[in-house]
Amino acid sequence: MIQRLRKQMGRFFSPGALIILIIAAVTSVLVALLPAHEIKGIPIWVSAPPHYAAYKPLIETWNQQHPDQQFGLHLLHGRAQERRMLAGFLSGTPVADLIEVQLGIAAKAFLGPVEEVGFYDLTDRLHAEGLYAQINQPSFAPYTSRGRIFGIPHDVHPVLLAYRSDIVEAAGIDVSKIETWDDYFRILKPLMRDFDGDGRPDRYLFTADATRSDVISMLIAQAGGTLFDAHDHLTLNNPINARVLAKMITWTTGPDKTSIEVGANTAAGHRQRLEGLVIGSLVPDWMAGQWKIENPGLAGKMKLMPIPAWEKGGRRTSVVGGTMMGISKTSENFDAAWALTKFLYTSPALAERTYRTASIISPVKALWSLPVYDEPDPFFSGQPSGRLFIEQAPHVPPRPSSPYNETAMQKLVTVAIALQAYAERHGIYDAEKLVPEAQRLLDHAQVALQKLISRNVFLKEENP
Repeated sequence: MIQRLRKQMGRFFSPGALIILIIAAVTSVLVALLPAHEIKGIPIWVSAPPHYAAYKPLIETWNQQHPDQQFGLHLLHGRAQERRMLAGFLSGTPVADLIEVQLGIAAKAFLGPVEEVGFYDLTDRLHAEGLYAQINQPSFAPYTSRGRIFGIPHDVHPVLLAYRSDIVEAAGIDVSKIETWDDYFRILKPLMRDFDGDGRPDRYLFTADATRSDVISMLIAQAGGTLFDAHDHLTLNNPINARVLAKMITWTTGPDKTSIEVGANTAAGHRQRLEGLVIGSLVPDWMAGQWKIENPGLAGKMKLMPIPAWEKGGRRTSVVGGTMMGISKTSENFDAAWALTKFLYTSPALAERTYRTASIISPVKALWSLPVYDEPDPFFSGQPSGRLFIEQAPHVPPRPSSPYNETAMQKLVTVAIALQAYAERHGIYDAEKLVPEAQRLLDHAQVALQKLISRNVFLKEENP
């Protein structure tokens, strides 16, 4: 009996298993003995490390000047922030007083009745204090649900076209003659090259692909297409959407395609862009900041210009991404939280630092006159890139705040992929001939998504 027991114990407690148990026990003790770093003060949650670094000195200054209104800044991973925020809102349990959140996550707080949104309704206060008029108004759109504003925008994120100016200018091409997308592809067509003689281009004119939701969303928003209207009613099958998708597929498909997928912020994409695989890319201000850090070899080889319009006189910019600061309803320090938000978001020092470190322009119109925005930018061949982004800021298209926006974008990408497959299967590479199929696919997607949305009785009741 004893021998059998020893054999059984030996099976479970082999030398290897014992070593693992000992290591686990020792590390558990060491972790338990580590000093806990307690952040004191009214909590603020942010998920962007650059924002955290920029806010930290300003909040330290605030705390020194307001000993009775101390704030503590917490950096959370985006997913952790989302889970904690939504769990707190749904259960009514306290979360951070101030939450800076990305627009896609913020929209998830708008699923229920408007009076049950977990953020304070700031609409009346914004208007009463004149702050609404001071901020770029289209930037409020993603944080406005059923006519009520629940957050202050941190940014604008206008989009420009970044192009390889060294290649374009060496060919003697004048980009000032480009006004529309048709102009763009016609004027730059001579730059399409097959350098190795294999019958395929080794240089393309534009970065686009049927799977790139960000590029599709920017192009559709620029053209005036919508996924939802001002009342959050689904408009996925908007005819403008069909026409944009049809046109884009002619760029990315067929024997004469002019566009190719190049990663916006991948090592491979940076290398391809540096090697001149693609001439132009849609670039919001924040992406310009990323490229300066991640692809410095492009410095002096790039320039910015307004996006070609879909038709003469049309919009020359778009928008993608965004962040807001909201005050949770569980906060017992609303006045202090509101005062700190204004202190941060209207700070000239913060606006300058944010631009210098991330190329992000402020949404506060009074700050657009800061000299930093007019400084020559070596990365963009000496252009005043800040001023170029600001010139387009008032023209960024409004965006929906629907909690179903991400789902609608997934449907849109599915339609784009199906339309590309249809074009290749039937050998159709003419935009006008692709429009009927694009519309049919969008109509089908509209019905499917509308069924899902109709299950939300709260939105149905509040949006007759």
